[in-house]
Amino acid sequence: MMRTEKMRRRSLLTRLAAGVAALPLAGCDRLSQTEWFTRLLGSAESVDEAVQGTIAGRWAMAPEFTEADLSPQFKSNGTQNPQDPAYQQLAQNGFADWRLAVTGLVEHPASLSLSDLRALPSRTQITRHDCVEGWSCIGKWKGARLSSLLDQVKPKPEAKYLVFYCADVMEQSLEGEVKYYESMGLADAYHPQTILAYEMNDTVLPIPYGAPLRLRNERQLGYKMAKYIMRIDLVDNFASVAGGKGGYWEDRGYAWYGGI
Repeated sequence: MMRTEKMRRRSLLTRLAAGVAALPLAGCDRLSQTEWFTRLLGSAESVDEAVQGTIAGRWAMAPEFTEADLSPQFKSNGTQNPQDPAYQQLAQNGFADWRLAVTGLVEHPASLSLSDLRALPSRTQITRHDCVEGWSCIGKWKGARLSSLLDQVKPKPEAKYLVFYCADVMEQSLEGEVKYYESMGLADAYHPQTILAYEMNDTVLPIPYGAPLRLRNERQLGYKMAKYIMRIDLVDNFASVAGGKGGYWEDRGYAWYGGI
């Protein structure tokens, strides 16, 4: 019975990806304006979360591959090079002056350099990136275990979510620039495959793929894996985070969990 339910879940997501791939895609922003697509994502959300919890379980691992399986070309999704002046200045110096701020509901707020993150326990994994647009690629990632960072800052009991604030500007609003933001539940942050990646395919993480730091959460779709991370804020709800749905695309109709 468990195997049957898991196969049904995979079938649902496969049909979703197939429908997406049939569109003349121009990026996730095109899809966010498609009414049927956002309705479909929303309807699949409750099924996805339920099956993920009951069938896969909290600590189920995403499939991992060998170096022979690496994609010859790994497509870069979303922003390719943030034009934010502060980010560009950091990039010119090889991100030597970049710091990751960890704020919010933690006992020990932190400001970490890349060297600090490299000193944390790390993990290397070869996994498949599944984009909501319908394509997949296999890449090799190395990064700090997010669980180790959390052990250092010590989340307060009321902390439930991590919100990732990024450097890439997505649009201009009446209030000013809107930069990318995403979130994940605290439980998923402790998963062994959840890392803050600073290397890709045995090289320093390139800018098109999210330098200096990006999230890898291998059990979720690509839009959940925030690039160009500048700050992580621990919160108990999303009420004060932009549109209140937990992410840039979620505020525009995408499912919050986005599991695969």
